[in-house]
Amino acid sequence: MFTGLIEEKGVIRSIRRQGDAVDLIVEAETIFSDLKIGDSIAVNGVCLTATEVKKPRFTAKAVEETVTRTALRDLRSGSKVNLERALRLTDRLGGHLVSGHVDTVSKLLSTQIRPESRLLVFQLDRKWTRYLIEKGSVAVNGVSLTISALTSETFTVSIIPETWRSTALNALQTGKYANIEVDMIGKYIERLLQFNKNQFSQIKTSGISVETLQSLGY
Repeated sequence: MFTGLIEEKGVIRSIRRQGDAVDLIVEAETIFSDLKIGDSIAVNGVCLTATEVKKPRFTAKAVEETVTRTALRDLRSGSKVNLERALRLTDRLGGHLVSGHVDTVSKLLSTQIRPESRLLVFQLDRKWTRYLIEKGSVAVNGVSLTISALTSETFTVSIIPETWRSTALNALQTGKYANIEVDMIGKYIERLLQFNKNQFSQIKTSGISVETLQSLGY
């Protein structure tokens, strides 16, 4: 579990294919204070496992499916990436709950420069925009951001100068894709509502009525 508060920017130094998996060799600094083999680490919002740790570099392994279904497929040697170690129970939750399981990718349509912020507009399928709300949270390449505007097929996030400076979002170009993870709470609520609806349908088709339940003492 993560918070979407990026600890540092790393740099991809090489990418190695190992059978049906891909090893990302990442150069970093800050995260080595307690990073060890087997730890989970979010790389551009994708939860990966550290398989080798030799400061100033670590290796994170991703299966082929993860690479092809996320924006990790666009990474090259020299690409900057957002890094975050897994949340500890004693940490402050300054962002929002982020699982590191990317839902989809989204194309950056435009970047608008404002006096105190930058507005990034992303294209997103309606399948996923239904989980977004204005002033709600969304993880973009692992960064917890607040949604400032929303349509059925786009969403806009406002990025303050500090976030722009300290994350790899400033390297994302118009027309390129970013990893998107919608707020998991909305997905849980939808699932529960679907489950309750299915239960109700089963009761109706079974022939059990309110009168039947009352006659049985319920």
